[in-house]
Amino acid sequence: MYDLLLAGPPPEGGANPLVTFLPLILIFVVFYFFIIRPQKKKEQQRKEMIDAVKKGDRIITIGGVHGTVTQVDETSLLVQVDTNTKLRIEKSAVASVGGKE
Repeated sequence: MYDLLLAGPPPEGGANPLVTFLPLILIFVVFYFFIIRPQKKKEQQRKEMIDAVKKGDRIITIGGVHGTVTQVDETSLLVQVDTNTKLRIEKSAVASVGGKE
């Protein structure tokens, strides 16, 4: 600590701007490769999974409802959860898709 006091004022020219922002640039690169990029890849896989849903597929919704797809529309699905019970749900509510029954 005493070394800082004895060192005197900083040089007139100041520090190189690249050296000043290098830690911020490195933090952004680390965030991109460890957080942002994998999240985008996972979201792309989820979108492809939902777009591939077809009649007869077994699905599980975000709310935990299990059922079989009986009709596929532009933005929604008709899901049969019991013998006489059908639910219309949004495609975005699908958590996972299994195979055919």
